[in-house]
Amino acid sequence: MEVGEFVFAIMMLVVAVLSGFALVREIKTRNFFAVLFAGASLGLFGWYSIMTIYSQLFAG
Repeated sequence: MEVGEFVFAIMMLVVAVLSGFALVREIKTRNFFAVLFAGASLGLFGWYSIMTIYSQLFAG
């Protein structure tokens, strides 16, 4: 297990959580352009971080 990749995945998970907060805030203000970008950021960073953590913990 490489520590650098694991730490980077945790940092990207924090970015994904912040994107989730931004998504909820922008839905409340009905700014749909920002909802698009916040949703895309949440999906991209969330998927990357979860899959990286999964592959680091359960590498075969």
